[in-house]
Amino acid sequence: MSGIVRYGSYVPFNRIQRSAIGAGRGERAAASYDEDSASMAVEASREALRELPEGAAVDTVAFASTSAPYFEKLNAATLQAATNLPKSVTALDLGGSTRSGLSALLAGIDMASAGRTVLVAASDVVVGAPSGPRESGGGDAAAAFVLGANGTEPVARLIGRASCTEEVLDVWKSPGMPFAKQWEERFGADVYTPLLVETFGRALADAGVSASDLSKVVLDGTNARVFRGFLRPAGIAPEQILDGLAGTVGRAGSAHAGLVLASALDGASAGDRIAVAVVADGVDVAVFEVTDAIDGGRPKHSVASWVESKRNDLAYTTYLKWREVLPFEPPRRPDPDRPAAPPMQRAERWKFGFLGSRCNRCGNTNLPPQRVCVVCQAVDDSTVEPYADGECRISTYTLDRLAYSLQPPVIGAVVDFDKGGRMLCQLTDVDPDNVGIGDELEMTFRRLYTAGGVHNYFWKARPKR
Repeated sequence: MSGIVRYGSYVPFNRIQRSAIGAGRGERAAASYDEDSASMAVEASREALRELPEGAAVDTVAFASTSAPYFEKLNAATLQAATNLPKSVTALDLGGSTRSGLSALLAGIDMASAGRTVLVAASDVVVGAPSGPRESGGGDAAAAFVLGANGTEPVARLIGRASCTEEVLDVWKSPGMPFAKQWEERFGADVYTPLLVETFGRALADAGVSASDLSKVVLDGTNARVFRGFLRPAGIAPEQILDGLAGTVGRAGSAHAGLVLASALDGASAGDRIAVAVVADGVDVAVFEVTDAIDGGRPKHSVASWVESKRNDLAYTTYLKWREVLPFEPPRRPDPDRPAAPPMQRAERWKFGFLGSRCNRCGNTNLPPQRVCVVCQAVDDSTVEPYADGECRISTYTLDRLAYSLQPPVIGAVVDFDKGGRMLCQLTDVDPDNVGIGDELEMTFRRLYTAGGVHNYFWKARPKR
């Protein structure tokens, strides 16, 4: 069977302490005011694509989320543009259930078995009603996987799978509802537990392994009570269950199974067998076997490194403001204009792909890219230069406390790239009191603002994580 060739993950920088919302111990990851499920999917996908062997061209992109920025507009198109994948790719969105993340992964493996090379990204910003379990137990994160690049040894091969779909009123959210609702947990456990035991058994049989052969088991679902009655009938020992990141990230919706699977792969060895089960409107179970390629296929950032890189003093009121749950006094500045389609289309390679140009005659770098070199005036004589992975340093900066922002002050900086080029951009994930000239930065894909229902995406700089 086909499998996972490369993978990546992303956990936002901000954390909110559960004690701040009266919800016990630990913390949850919180996407910043300028992040959404699409921008986080881009970050995870960059991790997966960065280590992809040369010549392994992605031809299919799938985006899974229950919190997609657009209900009618292809969110996977944003992912394609921001990762500079060819326009010839097939792109699709999946959603409707937190099971969609693993479902997308399995569908991607099916496509890979037919000769496709597939990028699957699952990402969610989980918003729950104040004081509810979804608010305190949820989390924001993303995971991405490249599947079936021809001629590339997978780091983990799918060796068994099984699925079950059940029409059950467990978790639901209809159009116009601000928050998802959930039926009483005992009912869900009574329905799901036998389904999970049966489906898990079929997946092990398909893989030709027993429960004791599994190195790690990833369990994810909308109802934690299901797993309490699952372990003994399934023959799973408690020590086989992988840490679900509940105390450090929270349950990240459709991205959670992929995030925990990425964590398992970060610490896996060749020959390990990992089972992943997601319970939501039925059950999906996948069994993977780690290959010798794992040592050369890990991403730049592990899940643990994302978790450790954080600022954990986010105020609860600020979090509610970011999620538009709490009404607040807007900045006393003119509202931003809705982005116009024609200039966005003309500048697509710069705005989304962050591609500059380098003059072939004098070597000058132009940011944004120019047809006419600003130094030697050569016309149409330049080479495309990617800058998304470029490192840069602050040349000068300013704090603007009057500009429109959900998190003032806006920090504008002139940054110099190590490989040449200078631009003015905003900083994010940074303490205004700890910004200094010469600080090392990296680029990140963010949402500048939303106006008229249109999300205005561009690149910002942040301290290295």
